[in-house]
Amino acid sequence: MEEWKEYRLGDLINISSGFAYKGEFIGNGENYLLGMGCVSFRDTFLVSGIRPYSGDAPDRYLAYSGDIVLATRQQSDNLPILGMPAIIPKKYDGHKMIIGANLYKVQNNSDFSNEYIYWLMKSPAYVHHIKSCQTGTTVRMITKANIEDFTFLAPQKETRDKIAQFFWNIENKIELNRRINENLEQQAQALFKSWFVDFEPFKDGKFVDSELGMIPEGWKVGTLSDIIKNTISGDWGKDHPQGNHVRKVFCIRGADIPDIKIGNKGSMPTRFILEKNYQSKVLIDGDVVIEISGGSPTQSTGRVCRISNRLLEKYNNSIICTNFCKAIKPSSGYSSFLYYIWEMLYNQGVMFSYENGTTGIKNLDINGFIQKEQIVIPPISIAADFEKMIKVFYDKIQSNGMESERLAQLRDTLLPKLMSGELKLSEIETELDE
Repeated sequence: MEEWKEYRLGDLINISSGFAYKGEFIGNGENYLLGMGCVSFRDTFLVSGIRPYSGDAPDRYLAYSGDIVLATRQQSDNLPILGMPAIIPKKYDGHKMIIGANLYKVQNNSDFSNEYIYWLMKSPAYVHHIKSCQTGTTVRMITKANIEDFTFLAPQKETRDKIAQFFWNIENKIELNRRINENLEQQAQALFKSWFVDFEPFKDGKFVDSELGMIPEGWKVGTLSDIIKNTISGDWGKDHPQGNHVRKVFCIRGADIPDIKIGNKGSMPTRFILEKNYQSKVLIDGDVVIEISGGSPTQSTGRVCRISNRLLEKYNNSIICTNFCKAIKPSSGYSSFLYYIWEMLYNQGVMFSYENGTTGIKNLDINGFIQKEQIVIPPISIAADFEKMIKVFYDKIQSNGMESERLAQLRDTLLPKLMSGELKLSEIETELDE
């Protein structure tokens, strides 16, 4: 039987602080600044945590592909990233990556691979250790010494490398599904553009002049309000049953929208709301959810996702949106058309013109947007035909997302068992080859 030895993390790695960067250099330049946004409790690395940086930094603050960085603090229990790792992808080879002030850099001085150390830092034992050491209430923090004092059992190098490779194989399949879904979404957007911007399927028909140029006969110029039945405000309720707030729901936040769009379920928090609010706010298949508060100087409010039966099934048909979002009930047959034209306008930066608020959180004037922004509206029969065609893409995206969720669940189930020696790789009948 293979012997497992006890190790102290600080005997294998050194941890150093990030760079105190200057805000005026953020936003342009060829260098990349890594912030806490690259760290996730679920993903290996989030590209959203990278920003262009025109300043420079000493070599000790630089990172390279395969390096590990750690989050030094956590501002919300809904995003439990304190002490969590991110590993820099190979695609950033050749780029100058500067580690920001709210990250720690891991310098590996052992024969433990960075890949194994990464998965070790995802294990429940490590997470429990970090929680036992954290300080602060509003903002939770962790010290380098706290991380270095973590002790654990591990097998010989050959077994460690096999364990790390097993989890990376799962991660690679999840990443492949993500790339496939991105491609499917691009194809769907291209189909929308072909039909409703370039009018390619209708070129042989008669066209008429309009305020927005030549359009197919039988189409009209209107606003989004012409294809919307009504909008529904969100709710946040209570974090536990309290008084009449007893109806359990899951709340879509702006942060969940990118995941939902690629077929994943997101990380919606559980809340408790009034029964009467549930009846008026619960989402159904075809609804469209809009983020109306948030954004940044370079990202407008107005991010959008579409609700599907498959998503609802994952959450027991009990989804609402938060009060930082709004749900839209499209007119019958126009759900997919509404979603894709909203996405097109968002990508064109149109929403910036409908935002208010100069400091802090920006708000989208959603009523002004849907009542004023002019669009070309197809007849219901054409919108319904598009709905049928786009369903092939959407169903495949959701199917790939469900497979990724299953793989992630397999990974999370096996991680503590393989990292503790409770299970051996040879004992696992992997689902990855099915």
